[in-house]
Amino acid sequence: MKIAVGTTNEAKLQAIQNVFSLTDSIFECKVASNVSEQPFSDEETITGAINRANNALLEVGGDIGIGLEGGVTETSFGLMLCNWGALVQADNSKAPIIAGGARIILPEEISTRLRNGEELGPVMDDFCQKENIRFHDGAIGIFTNGQINRILMFTQVVQSLKGQFEYQITNS
Repeated sequence: MKIAVGTTNEAKLQAIQNVFSLTDSIFECKVASNVSEQPFSDEETITGAINRANNALLEVGGDIGIGLEGGVTETSFGLMLCNWGALVQADNSKAPIIAGGARIILPEEISTRLRNGEELGPVMDDFCQKENIRFHDGAIGIFTNGQINRILMFTQVVQSLKGQFEYQITNS
């Protein structure tokens, strides 16, 4: 199977490689999410994932397209980290398959900066005094003390996508 993946982010690519077979061909490409640089709701984050999946198929072709998107969403408990994935079929015969992953409430000092228009990746780099946190542990890894990192978080999302896809194939 040829899988078009709408990302070049190392953590997201590793998650996809963790789930799909060695016999599958994974083609990565940098594509637009067509949403804000910092998605600020579940809906916007899901839309970004769907757009990345569709744009990847347009860019490199394939049997399926996968898009993974991280964002934040406001709740009555505080600003939460959210992450979503989408899988689309090249023939558009079915609606996009959607799956979400782990959520945590972000510290207020991070949340305030995001609410003021900054993007999580650079805020986390500044907070941790490191570069490219988003390609490694991510905010989830920092604020769970390494119990969950971006690879593990997105691996679970990709497993949910693949499982739903397999279920559709088996039961259609």
